[in-house]
Amino acid sequence: MSRFLPQASDVEMLCEHIRSTAFSHIGLVRTANEDRILDDGTRGLFAVADGMGGHSLGDWAATTVVQALVAANLSEMGAPAILRALHEANRTVYAKAQERGVTCGSTVAGLSVSCSGEAFLFWAGDSRIYRMRKGILERLSRDHSVVQELLDAGVLDEDQAKNHPRGHVITRAIGVAPAVEIETRAIDYATGDVYLLCSDGISGAIGDGEIASLLRAGPIATAATALRNAALHGGGKDNLSAVLVAT
Repeated sequence: MSRFLPQASDVEMLCEHIRSTAFSHIGLVRTANEDRILDDGTRGLFAVADGMGGHSLGDWAATTVVQALVAANLSEMGAPAILRALHEANRTVYAKAQERGVTCGSTVAGLSVSCSGEAFLFWAGDSRIYRMRKGILERLSRDHSVVQELLDAGVLDEDQAKNHPRGHVITRAIGVAPAVEIETRAIDYATGDVYLLCSDGISGAIGDGEIASLLRAGPIATAATALRNAALHGGGKDNLSAVLVAT
């Protein structure tokens, strides 16, 4: 199972003006889906986790991350509860990996929204958070990856980065070290914003320009289908997962 909690259409939303939809697809090459998604409209909490490790450990790691978020007590703690949950997931995954003498872990990219117009973003790894506002797409997260570091240093340009042989080497994730640094960002959302959380199976198959065009194409349910189909058309080499949230 790669999905946690029902879609927005199936539950009473935290705020009437917020809508969400999500999907997770195995892709066309992989034999297992190691992605997990959280689409929790009742609490305004959304996330994508992309597991790694193989031998069932990758999907277990991603499941552990999402289950920790499901259990977080947002009503009392808010953002600190999210971070506490992720650090606890990190300890759990790292301990299991040490016990088995392997490396496993999971990325995470998440969004927590309140009815007052505030949003809390959190991520580790190369799963991404985008925002479409007034027709303009902006990437709100920064990849924790070798390629991103090379881009930041000016060693690579965007075209060189697309097919770099170390394109999937990440520098931060839940469970690969005794402690993890979760990058966070607090923002205000506006009416009409659309947020996209996605695994690198989506962003690696579809460029930002095409993502922007697909998000402009219609309601989020239509955009979700279009994103999935475009990623499959692009080869579907990885698992494909996304959560879309409209405010």
